[in-house]
Amino acid sequence: MATDESLLLNISEDFPGFHRPEHKKFSRSVGAKERKGAPKQAKTTKRKFQGDSEGPPPKRKNEIFLSPAKKTDVKEVEKTVKGKTEGLISPKKHPAVRTNEGQVERPFIKTSSLFKNNPEIPEIHRAMVKQVREKVFTSDSFHELGLHPHLISTINSVLKMTSMTSVQKQSIPSLLEGRDALVRSQTGSGKTLAYCIPVVQSLQAMKSRIQRSDGPYALVLVPTRELALQSFDTIQKLLKPFTWIVPGVLMGGEKRKSEKARLRKGINILISTPGRLVDHIKSTKNIHFSRIQWLIIDEADRILDLGFEKDITVILNAINAECEKRQNVLLSATLTEGVTRLADISLHNPVSISVSDEACDQRTKGYKTAAESGHLGASAEPDSFAVPEKLQQHVTLVPSKLKLVTLAAFILGRCEFEKDQKLIVFFSSCELVEFYYHLFLQTLLGSSTAPASGQSPSASSRLKFLRLHGNMEQEERTAVFQEFSLSKSGILLCTDVAARGLDLPQVTWIVQYNAPSSPAEYIHRIGRTARIGCHGSSLLILAPSEAEYVNSLASHKINVSEIKMEDILSILTTDDRFKARRWGNKKSRSVGPQEIRERATVLQTAFEDYVHASAERVSWAKKALQSFIRAYATYPRDLKHIFHVRSLHLGHVAKSFGLRDAPQNLNVSSGNKRKSKLKRPDLHKKTQSKHRLAEILRSEYSSGMEAGDAKVKKQNKHGKPRTAELSWSSQPLLWGGKKRKSGSGKH
Repeated sequence: MATDESLLLNISEDFPGFHRPEHKKFSRSVGAKERKGAPKQAKTTKRKFQGDSEGPPPKRKNEIFLSPAKKTDVKEVEKTVKGKTEGLISPKKHPAVRTNEGQVERPFIKTSSLFKNNPEIPEIHRAMVKQVREKVFTSDSFHELGLHPHLISTINSVLKMTSMTSVQKQSIPSLLEGRDALVRSQTGSGKTLAYCIPVVQSLQAMKSRIQRSDGPYALVLVPTRELALQSFDTIQKLLKPFTWIVPGVLMGGEKRKSEKARLRKGINILISTPGRLVDHIKSTKNIHFSRIQWLIIDEADRILDLGFEKDITVILNAINAECEKRQNVLLSATLTEGVTRLADISLHNPVSISVSDEACDQRTKGYKTAAESGHLGASAEPDSFAVPEKLQQHVTLVPSKLKLVTLAAFILGRCEFEKDQKLIVFFSSCELVEFYYHLFLQTLLGSSTAPASGQSPSASSRLKFLRLHGNMEQEERTAVFQEFSLSKSGILLCTDVAARGLDLPQVTWIVQYNAPSSPAEYIHRIGRTARIGCHGSSLLILAPSEAEYVNSLASHKINVSEIKMEDILSILTTDDRFKARRWGNKKSRSVGPQEIRERATVLQTAFEDYVHASAERVSWAKKALQSFIRAYATYPRDLKHIFHVRSLHLGHVAKSFGLRDAPQNLNVSSGNKRKSKLKRPDLHKKTQSKHRLAEILRSEYSSGMEAGDAKVKKQNKHGKPRTAELSWSSQPLLWGGKKRKSGSGKH
């Protein structure tokens, strides 16, 4: 009896559409006992009928009628639960449950308890702050800089630019004078051209014409392969009139043999990632820096974040050993302590350039020397960030259960029902990108092949999903980057590998499904849209427990406006694929909160049906859930009060991965404290393992962009997971709303 009761309780909790069928014989016997003066306990089990003519009894919330005489129904329910539906358009018909007298009740439908037991969504109370916004373009043209006529013609005709941006106006004259510079400006403000134009101008103007065999005259260091390709493409366009200057790129994922051959022939402007350049410094004899005149470090803060500080030191030592006199430039959208430290080491009496509204309004030059400012970071506020002028920032608070359907509804609303929409969705790890990419590809895109009535046939073609992360092979990464750049519409699911420096044209929306680990990372993510004066929008999805993050952004002068979750989900009412099947001939209700909930449940059920269609997919969803929790554990200490693993409800989070229940095998089986203490390692070993765990988590969160990710890819070819499996005994999680005890010590 206890087994049947617990099973029915679990089924009722996960499937609110399930109701225990009535047994008239049993209810009559209960009524007879009441007439004879039966004890009061029997009254609690009596079901009140409103009359035989009124059909099935009304739905009663949080109550389940248990009967020991109906064990066979449990098997029927189990069989029904095992049924699979493969799409959104034509789900399988579910059998109706019948009573003993042949009366047909409401059919059992697999549903997902999306709107039950969710935490309350708090009101966002934030102080309005004055956001630092930069005016992108100026009225000054490139003709005023005294550049070579062919270079000006190339900028106007090939790059389609006639006037300078603010950062270009302030940077190019100083760099043409031969000064070192630390440039800080918003993303999408034209920093790449701010250093490329002076480099090309100075190299083409040399008295003795450059020979290819001379080797590198300029070295550009960038953090990611995609940014290396983009910078190479920009320099290649600028060099069209100057064919004797040869650019080249070195990056991970390419064949070393072919790169060595290019180095032997000669490269005059060398763009490289730090890890691959250090590799060639150690193993390639033909590389030399005796003629280096320019050293440019782009996205300097990201280079340091990825752990390339030692590589930068090796590169600086190699250059200093052969050439002491050169011009150095550091560029970044954010100014960190690491960038300042690097500037102190590599720059000599630099110009510190920072573009802001105040500088533009006062019509100042906007830059100071290090001596005038007293410190390299003094000219810019370290606690505030500049954002593009035409960028609208939004946030929505969504319970963990509803995150998946909310994201899907937002994608459908923007891409399927609007023209020329390009979205970038940021996730916290490579595994999440892979999981959601295949989930959306098989459900949202698979169901779009047959357009619903009233929907244009071309609407389905607007849903084009792409993915980009550090575990992909380089050829595939390059192909995806180029395809999304040239496309007029599409959805790119990616990690932070695409958060820095990439110029992806006409991106209309940035969606952050997992919150960034710092306000600086937030700025870089949203900087993929509203570039070079264009309009753009961003959406940050937070759980109710993470609402305090809005105030954290406000403390850095970042303003976000709230979008209600219901407004995002309401787009589902315009698509008949998500219309819930109704009992009998009942007409559809007018669009309201209940209709929105029903359609969201239909969409969630489709996701769950796809995931539970095979054990392999369930295992994949569990691994993605593990990866999410690992990434969640890597938030810095100053954000732990907002993002802490203990605040996660594992059962609710599992819903956002299409899992109907919290996976049992993600947590250690509940044992007594004494046993767990016996298995606890000594303090020294624990400290070592903690540091090792931190390295693994950093590797996970940095999205596979490390210098040594080649070894990881070799493991992936053999089907091995990218990171080691972790013991979940070290993660006290919420399970069903209760804390799980663990003897793993403090966090």
